[in-house]
Amino acid sequence: MPKPALKKCALVPEHIEKADLTQSILQHIVTTLGYDCERSGLDNIYQGLAYAIRDYLIQAWIRTQQQYYAHKAKRVYYLSLEFLPGPFLVNNILNTGLEPMVRDVLREDFDVELEDVADKEWEPGLGNGGLGRLASCYLDSMASLKIPGYGYGIRYAYGIFRQGVEEGRQVEKPDNWLRFGNLWEFQRQFHLYRVRFGGTIREWTDDMGRSRYSWMHDESVNAMACDILAPGYQNKYVTNMRLWVAKSTGGFNLDYFNRGDYVAAIKDKIDSETISMVLYPGDESDEGKELRFRQQYFLVSATLQDIMRRHRKSSMTSDQLPQEAVIQLNETHPAIAIPELMRLLLDIELLDWDRAWAITTRIFAYTNHTVLPEALEKWPVDLVGKLLPRHMMIIYEINRRFLEDVASRYPGDNERLARMSIIEEGPVRYVRMSHLAIVGSFSVNGVAALHTEIIKDSIFRDFNEMWPWKFNNKTNGITPRRFLLQANPKLSSLITGKVGDGWIRELDQLRGLEKYAEDAGFREEWMRLRRESKIKLAGRLEGALGAPVHPESMFDVQVKRIHEYKRQLLNVLHVITRYNRIKANPGGSHVPRTVMIGGKAAPGYHTAKLIIKLINDVGSVVNTDPDVGPLLKFLFLPNYSVSLTEWLLPAAELSEQISTAGMEASGTGNMKFALNGALTIGTLDGANVEILEEVGEENMFIFGMTAEEVANRRAQGYNPREVFEADPELKAAVDMIAHGFFNPQEPTLYHGLVHNLLETDWFMVLADYAAYMRRQEEVDEVYRDQHDWTRRSILNTARMGKFSSDRAVLEYAKEIWKTKPLP
Repeated sequence: MPKPALKKCALVPEHIEKADLTQSILQHIVTTLGYDCERSGLDNIYQGLAYAIRDYLIQAWIRTQQQYYAHKAKRVYYLSLEFLPGPFLVNNILNTGLEPMVRDVLREDFDVELEDVADKEWEPGLGNGGLGRLASCYLDSMASLKIPGYGYGIRYAYGIFRQGVEEGRQVEKPDNWLRFGNLWEFQRQFHLYRVRFGGTIREWTDDMGRSRYSWMHDESVNAMACDILAPGYQNKYVTNMRLWVAKSTGGFNLDYFNRGDYVAAIKDKIDSETISMVLYPGDESDEGKELRFRQQYFLVSATLQDIMRRHRKSSMTSDQLPQEAVIQLNETHPAIAIPELMRLLLDIELLDWDRAWAITTRIFAYTNHTVLPEALEKWPVDLVGKLLPRHMMIIYEINRRFLEDVASRYPGDNERLARMSIIEEGPVRYVRMSHLAIVGSFSVNGVAALHTEIIKDSIFRDFNEMWPWKFNNKTNGITPRRFLLQANPKLSSLITGKVGDGWIRELDQLRGLEKYAEDAGFREEWMRLRRESKIKLAGRLEGALGAPVHPESMFDVQVKRIHEYKRQLLNVLHVITRYNRIKANPGGSHVPRTVMIGGKAAPGYHTAKLIIKLINDVGSVVNTDPDVGPLLKFLFLPNYSVSLTEWLLPAAELSEQISTAGMEASGTGNMKFALNGALTIGTLDGANVEILEEVGEENMFIFGMTAEEVANRRAQGYNPREVFEADPELKAAVDMIAHGFFNPQEPTLYHGLVHNLLETDWFMVLADYAAYMRRQEEVDEVYRDQHDWTRRSILNTARMGKFSSDRAVLEYAKEIWKTKPLP
C-alpha cells in the first residue's frame, strides 16, 4: 500500500485562519488537558495555545526533514552541553508569522493579552550563560537560513539553579523547570540508544587475523530523544534540538521490593537516570567530577549513534560519511566524541586505523571559548580509563601517533612534545581535552578577532605553528529576531517604519537608520520609546525588588556571569566613589544614575559569591541614604535569565563591558545592548574591539589597558598598593570596604577581597580604576545633552549589522561546514 501524502494526514492546514486557531486552542484545553474550556484560566490558555502552535510546527518540521532526504543534504550536528533558548511561546509565534492572528484571537475570544499568557511559561533550564545562548542563537539562524542541521544536547530535569538572595547572599535553589512538564517537546519513547560505562576490554583476533576489541561487563543506561522544535523566521522551515534523557535499562528490583528494601529496589534506576538530572553538577567532589564526565559521554554516545543511524539509511559508504555530516564541538565538553567515533569505526564498522582517522578528522570542527589556561578542560586519566576503558586505549594511540608526527617535524624538542601531548604528565595524569579536540578536528576557531589571535599566540601557539591552516576566526553573533524584534517591539516598529522589515533577515540593512540620527523629530521619537521602556522596567523592578527606581535617572546595566575577570568589583568601586562625591557635595550638579548588576556565581566560587554580597551591602547603604535620594541607586537583579535580558534591553542606556583586556573571549551581551541602542563603556576586550570598529570610537566609551599592556604590566612587576596609595578616591572606596562601612555587623568579611586587590590584583581592577572613572565622568557629560546621547544611540543600533548570528552561521557554513542553504 502506498504511503499517504502528508497533506492527506495533516491535522492543521498549512494556512490557518483565526477560527481554526481558536478551535485548536479550545480543543487542546478540553481533549489534551482535560479541562472545561468555559472555566479556563491563563495557565490553560497558555497550554492550549502552545499545543496549537506546536501542531503547526511539527508538520513544517516533517516537511523540512523530507527536504533533507530529497536533497541529500549534508547536515550540521551542533553539539553543546548547554543551550539557553529562553521561553519558547512568543519566539515561536513570531517566527511562524502568526503574531497578529494570535493577538486578535486572544483578545477577541479569550479576553487576554499575549504578554499575560506568555508570563505563564517557565523558562527552560538547559543552559547557564553565553555558551548556551550562543548555541541557541546559532540554531535560530540555521533555521532562518535553511542550513540543514540540528542542535544536540541534554534535557536536564533541573537547570543550574534558581538564584535567590537572602541577607545579601546568593542562595542556590533547585530550578525545577519541568514541574509542569514541557509541552514543547516530543518524547521519542521508542527511540532509545544504549550508552555504556565501565567494564573491561577483551582483545582477540578474528578469522581474518584482525585485532578485535570487545567491551564487556559494562553498566549501561538508555538515552531517549526529546525533540524541541526550532522554527526559522517566517520561512516554513523547522529544525530541532534533540536533547537526550537518561532512562534506566531496567525497572525496579522486585526481589528487593518484596523483601521490604524499597530503597534498594529502585537504586539502580535512580543512579542511572541521575546523568540527565542537573545541569553542571558541582565538581568539587570526585563524585561530581565523575557525573559531569558521564554527562559528556552520554551526550556524545547517543548523538553519534543517531548520526550513524541516519548514515546507514543512505547508500553511502563509511568513507563518504564526511560528505553527509559535520560535527561542530561547542567547546571541549563534547570532545570525547573524537575517540567515540574512532571506536565505532574501528570496533563496529571494522575499518583499519588510517581509514577511521581520515574519516574522523574530516568530520569534527572545534570552537574554543576561552583564553584562560586554567579554564581548559582536562580529565584524570584514571577516571577516563575507569569509565571508558576502550576510549582511553584509543586516546593513547592517537597521542602516540600525533607525538611521532611532532617529533619528526621538530626533532629533539622534548619540551614541545610535553606541551603538545594530549596526556599531561605529573603526579596525577590528565587527558587534555582541548588538545584532543585540536588534533582530531580539521578546523579550530576562536569567537572574536582578538580572541583568535590570543589563542594562536598563547595557549595554542605550538598547534598554530604546526597547523596554521586549521585556525580561523568566527566572531560571535546574536539573533535579531529575539533580541530586537521580540525584546523591543516598539523600537522595532519604529525602525521598520523607516528602513522596512528587511533588517530582520539582513541586519546590515539597519545602516539605513544612520541618516535619521541627525533628524531631531526621529530622535524625539527614539527618546520617547526609551522613556516608556524605562517606566515599564522601573515598575517591574519595584514590584520584584521592593526598591524605588527612578525612570529619570540613567539606567546603567552590567548583567553577566559573576567572575573576577568580568570585574563587577570595578563597577562597585565606581558606585562607592559616586556615592562619596554626592555625600561630599549633595547640592552639586550630579547626573542621576541607577546602576544594575545581575548574574549568577558558580556555587563553589567563593570570591564571586562574596562580590554578590558586597553589591547588596553597598546597595543597602546607598539606597537608604536620604542625602543621596534619587541621585544614585544600586540594585542587584537576582536570577539573571533570557527573560530578564528581554526586560532590560529596551530600557538600558549604558552597557558595562569592563572585563580585563585579553580575558573575555567575545561576549554577546555587548552586542545585545548595543543593538538596542545602549552606549557601551568598556575595555578593548573580546568583541568590544570589533564593535568599536563598526560603531566608531566617538559612540563608545573605551578605557583602560590593552591586552598587550596588561601582559607587560604583569611582567614588569605590577604593585597595586602603589596605585591604591596614590589615588585618594580609590583609597577611600577600598578602605570603606575593608573597614566594614557597608557591613558593620561583619566588619572583617571583605578582608580577603581587599587583600587580593592590594597584594596581587591579577585582574587589574585598581590599575584601570582611574581611567574608568574618567570615562564615567565623560558619560555623565554626554548624557546631559539628551539629543547628543540619542544620536549616538541611533548610530549604535544602525551599525550593529555585523553582529547578527546569521552572518556568523553563514561564515561557518561556507568556510567550515561546507554546506549550503536548502533551496
